[in-house]
Amino acid sequence: MNLAISEFGEREGKKILAHTIRNSSGMEVTSINYGCIITKIIAPDRNGKRENIVLGFDTLEEYDLHSPYFGAVIGRHAGRIAGGRFTLDGIAYPLAQNDDGNHLHGGSTGFDKSIWDVEVQEGKGSLSLIYHLLSKDGEEGYPGNVEVKVMYTLTEKNELFFSYEAVSDKRTILNMTNHTYFNLSGNAKTTIEQHELILKSNQFLALNESLIPTGEAVDVAGTDFDFRTGRKIQDGIESAHTQNQLAGNGYDHPFLLEKGEEQIHLTEHESGRTLRMETNQPAVVLYTGNQLEEDFEIRGTKSQSYLGLCLETQGIPDAIHHPQFQTTVIEKGEPYKSITKLTFGTV
Repeated sequence: MNLAISEFGEREGKKILAHTIRNSSGMEVTSINYGCIITKIIAPDRNGKRENIVLGFDTLEEYDLHSPYFGAVIGRHAGRIAGGRFTLDGIAYPLAQNDDGNHLHGGSTGFDKSIWDVEVQEGKGSLSLIYHLLSKDGEEGYPGNVEVKVMYTLTEKNELFFSYEAVSDKRTILNMTNHTYFNLSGNAKTTIEQHELILKSNQFLALNESLIPTGEAVDVAGTDFDFRTGRKIQDGIESAHTQNQLAGNGYDHPFLLEKGEEQIHLTEHESGRTLRMETNQPAVVLYTGNQLEEDFEIRGTKSQSYLGLCLETQGIPDAIHHPQFQTTVIEKGEPYKSITKLTFGTV
């Protein structure tokens, strides 16, 4: 395993560092201690050609101007919270309303815009980047001082682990994820429309016009939301299903995951690259880049809809308002733990 460190920029008088971890087969992961943003993942295609398979930038200024959460850790709470407020133990907590009156991805200054402390840890056949943050009581309206740890671990088996741990000194809500946009074609040569996805999911959550779960879990059978045996992303883009059209012609939906191995399997057939994922979280939000703006470039490629897709393993968005779903409330002093394993390969 190999590690390289470089300066990425400066924020609030602090250096922002880029750490690149690389294994012996040439797979690389680069992340920075601003938002724990993954800026690059380099992976080989079926012929051994190594290319970047995620969307990102080379400067902080570009992230400030254009980034729709490219590669960032999301917190305290992933997804939207209706009305930008919630009630817990009889106390109403108003949150930052940064999305048309609703709360999105932790607020105006969420974990994605925080400066994290970082350390490196070497293991047997692996290398980890460990990021630390103290989210103070009242930040963006949330209760509790929360100590947060995010760990990215790359192994010699081309596995990448996203691990999240946290503990709060008050009862609160917490739901973390990573918002990397994948494009397995390599260097964003094509859109993700021809990517084929398998999801071990029997139900997805319907959304309202604000893209917030209505509370209804819908069976995928007979719809373009049925990924159980594989489906191209293009199917949802072209779908007449009202939920696909509501999301901007594509997907921006939570899928309830069945437990087990390889719950998620993404393939780009031209390059042969594959991504397999499994998680201890109850859901994955599939977002197919329907709303990507077109007024900027991503490393020389013009941004456009469907240039990348997100597979955000997490608790259920707005669960605090839907008691029928698994809660995202964490108890005082009890540890929060979330882990997702990504395995990169070829066919």
